[in-house]
Amino acid sequence: QNQTAVTEFILLGFSSNPVLRVSLFVLFSVLYSATLMGNALVFVLICLDYRLHSPMYFFLCHLSIVDICYASNNVPHMLGNLLGQGRTISFAGCGTQIHLYLIFALTECVLLAAMSYDRYVAICHPLRYFLIMNWRLCLTLTAVSWAFGFMFGTLQASLALRLPFCGPCNVDHFFCEILAVLKLACTDTTVNKVLIFAVCVCFLLFPLVLILISYLHILATVLHIQSVAGWHKTLSTCGSHLIVVGLFYGNAIFMYMVPGSGNASGREKVLSLFYSVINPSLNPLIYTLRNKQVKEALLNLQGRKRVFHS
Repeated sequence: QNQTAVTEFILLGFSSNPVLRVSLFVLFSVLYSATLMGNALVFVLICLDYRLHSPMYFFLCHLSIVDICYASNNVPHMLGNLLGQGRTISFAGCGTQIHLYLIFALTECVLLAAMSYDRYVAICHPLRYFLIMNWRLCLTLTAVSWAFGFMFGTLQASLALRLPFCGPCNVDHFFCEILAVLKLACTDTTVNKVLIFAVCVCFLLFPLVLILISYLHILATVLHIQSVAGWHKTLSTCGSHLIVVGLFYGNAIFMYMVPGSGNASGREKVLSLFYSVINPSLNPLIYTLRNKQVKEALLNLQGRKRVFHS
């Protein structure tokens, strides 16, 4: 009987301290700008430099697209919240945030697994690399990543948004994160939480197992390499991907699969920041600094600009 028709939610965000809010605004603005510029630069480099037209960079290009979309889904509204431009978000807007958040997160889970398979083939079967990792397979793996992300993200979002909600609808988060919104439902959300856990098993644990198997095979191959140069090339190629995998899967598993970890709102916000702000800004930095070909492509692009201006 206390149930009300919800038309908007209130995002509580971070601290009400004005000095802290301004500091956070500056910090997150810098990180968001770095996300947009860094991932856009990686995308442009891969498109313009023919030497980067290979399966590994094809997947990296899609990862950059996911990171831009992922950050843009949450961060602009969060920055407006920090400036005091209104903490409310419509029910439709909240549903859109949940939907896109799930799509991009689940897509990245599958995409990172596909990238690990690409590294496995490149190191363990170098002579058959382009035969195995042909463009048909690359397109199929990418399409499957996006399709699975869209299907399961839509399923979870639709089930969550069909729940009855009661006022006041204060979301203790800086965006409409699904666990925070489920706490406001006026009914039992056990089915939704079981579904979230099941999807996490399929999109976190299963791909992570495949990634670990790939790198165990890579490690076995690396141990047979005699030259130091071969060791360095192999580790530099895989190191970037391992760092991204560790950051992404580690935060996701801790937040969604460790019992009780999603109940502490402060910790939940910090973990979400890694997804929305920190990880997307670090990914292009990690790949650029540890990848010789990307750095050479960047130097070539700078050389083209000098020639054009001269």
